[in-house]
Amino acid sequence: MPLSTRNPAGGPRQLFTKTSADRVALARQQFFEEGVRPSGLIGEAVIQSWMRCTRTHGDRRRVVGFDAVTPSRLHATLGRNRELLEAARQELVGMESSLAGTDCRVLLTDAQGVIVHVTQHPLNAQQPILQKTARLGVNIAESVVGTTAPGIVATTGKACTVDGAEHYFEYLREMQCAAAPIRDVHGRLAGVLDLTVESRRFGFDAASMVALYATTIENRLLLAQSQDRLVLRFQASPTLLGTPLEALAGIAPDGTVAWLNAAGSRLIGGVPDAGPCDVEMLFGLDLAGLLRMGRGEAAQPVRLASGLGVWLQARLQARDGVDFGHAVSMAPAMQPIVPEVNAESAESESAQPPAAESRSLPEGDGTLRGHGRKLIEETLAAHGGNISHAARQLRVSRGTLYRHLKSWRINDAE
Repeated sequence: MPLSTRNPAGGPRQLFTKTSADRVALARQQFFEEGVRPSGLIGEAVIQSWMRCTRTHGDRRRVVGFDAVTPSRLHATLGRNRELLEAARQELVGMESSLAGTDCRVLLTDAQGVIVHVTQHPLNAQQPILQKTARLGVNIAESVVGTTAPGIVATTGKACTVDGAEHYFEYLREMQCAAAPIRDVHGRLAGVLDLTVESRRFGFDAASMVALYATTIENRLLLAQSQDRLVLRFQASPTLLGTPLEALAGIAPDGTVAWLNAAGSRLIGGVPDAGPCDVEMLFGLDLAGLLRMGRGEAAQPVRLASGLGVWLQARLQARDGVDFGHAVSMAPAMQPIVPEVNAESAESESAQPPAAESRSLPEGDGTLRGHGRKLIEETLAAHGGNISHAARQLRVSRGTLYRHLKSWRINDAE
């Protein structure tokens, strides 16, 4: 539908209306009846959504049907999004607990707009539309139900709110919703977190709340998808580490920056578009230096390549998601560096390996596994083969270290 930016009558428009409802009503009149773009009355994201919906949906006054997918398709959808649901599980519980005294529903959709989690609210009898909408398997994508906050986010990948009559279909004009995106390690949309209330306003800053929880879920998902990766946590203030405001980066086995979360991208300026970016180009430290930094528990001050000073923690994620302190098992093929010891000798404070049995890493092994093996070898060598001291520095038990050394010896013999 072609839109004009001028008043058809040629006179000035009154843009300073009394209430937000008045502004939206004027925007609908301009857009749907006069063909005028209602810039300044509503957000650009809503205007763009209305324009898409006019091409997809004919009658904006019709009743919207919220048909759930078939049980088999729902089962497949939940299976495909198991990783997202697991990453969101803890935050959804906390979010729903915080909202227990409100009439708000928490919705989580997949990247296509299909609901994969929903709050079961005791007042749903007073929410006739939400009672139909807020069900597992219902598709609330823009192509199905028109303009909604989760629909816009699924289409654009950007957080937004949609209030009352900003919804394309008049049937949904009693709804208010705020939604934010959740992305994966590839930068693709993994899901949408949404807050929706019916027949009333939120009464709090729903956009900020949903953005905070979506960020936390996204960070958990990034970590879960970064097995066998070096994860960097950094921020200008150490007090922000471990919070939703912390910056995160995932380092690939070849020493390139595989991903940055939103906070990391803002803080560091993003990864250059022209090909892979070596970690040293952004962080001013090479991979070996960052792995050595991972031996310590506390964040350390680092000067980034840009000159910005930050506090940084480095953790080598293992397959079970734990940090380097429990990641000795990431080196299954390490050459034996101490002789095999039995349970009795495990209590010995020192196990000095014969020089002939101490071997170096395979030439050219530049993977994170290889660096981890080299780090273990260096730690043992620095402590003269003393298992207790090496285990203490690596933050693992002596028994754990002995078990893995024995398994490497067996693997090598095979």
